[in-house]
Amino acid sequence: MSSGTAASGGGISDNLRGALFMMASMLAFLLNDTFMKALGAHLPLYQAIGMRGIATTVLLAAIGLATGGLRWDLSRGDRWRVVVRSIAEALSAIFYIGALFNLPLANATAILQALPLTVTLAGALFLREPVGWRRWSAILVGFMGVLLIVRPGPDGFNHFTLLALAAVATVTLRDLVTRKLDPKVPSMTVAVSSSLGATLFALAASTTTPWVPLNLTAAALMAGAALFVILGYMFSIMAMRVGDLAAVTPFRYTGLVFGLILGLVVFGDWPDGLTLLGAGIVVATGLFTLYRERAVKRPEGPVPLRIR
Repeated sequence: MSSGTAASGGGISDNLRGALFMMASMLAFLLNDTFMKALGAHLPLYQAIGMRGIATTVLLAAIGLATGGLRWDLSRGDRWRVVVRSIAEALSAIFYIGALFNLPLANATAILQALPLTVTLAGALFLREPVGWRRWSAILVGFMGVLLIVRPGPDGFNHFTLLALAAVATVTLRDLVTRKLDPKVPSMTVAVSSSLGATLFALAASTTTPWVPLNLTAAALMAGAALFVILGYMFSIMAMRVGDLAAVTPFRYTGLVFGLILGLVVFGDWPDGLTLLGAGIVVATGLFTLYRERAVKRPEGPVPLRIR
């Protein structure tokens, strides 16, 4: 991993380059979300996920074969972990995109910002990872921020927020399984397996509803979603390989900024004050959690990969 020093001849530090790659990754993933949300007006949920998944899996496999990044001689334990991770990836894609079809883009994005908190909590409960009182306090305050976003009750609650919360839960499971993978397992192998699992799951589920013919608009939206999810994946890997993990990871939160901007520009949505306050609390406590994890020098495991 890079030490964050200036790159030779370029004058830009590795950490700055990693931060730029991470922000590019978040922008690409949010553009993918934007295309998928727009696609919801043209195609059923499972058909949309399945068709995008076909394109994504083919492109990822082609990149893996071209770069020599695919390897399938995994241990028995890692094979099962990849299977469980793929199932969690499939469920998280269905839950999140189902929420995205029905929630403002910024609201769905804001709920996902709770992931560092839920992963830290789950790591403490299930992997016995040490968590001090400061991070426990941050988790508690962060979940209060989540409540401000989802606002359970007759006035503010939208039951599609349950899908977004279910996506957080399944992504948390996915990331816990990722932490248990042998670091020697190639990232591309994990990514292709996860994308293939989500695609097969969605295609199987799509047989329960009639397929809708793909018009020109839907085809363009599908192509855009597939392109940007691939770019998001590639930029995220480049970010993790260039900069220090502790320095680059906080820039994931730029995704919320991109979600706010795209939601306003494309869909005309802007969250209310309580949602923005809750999102700010979640981001602040997430950043504090990342800072404390760096302070206690948690060993760095495999980087979580996602194909949303």
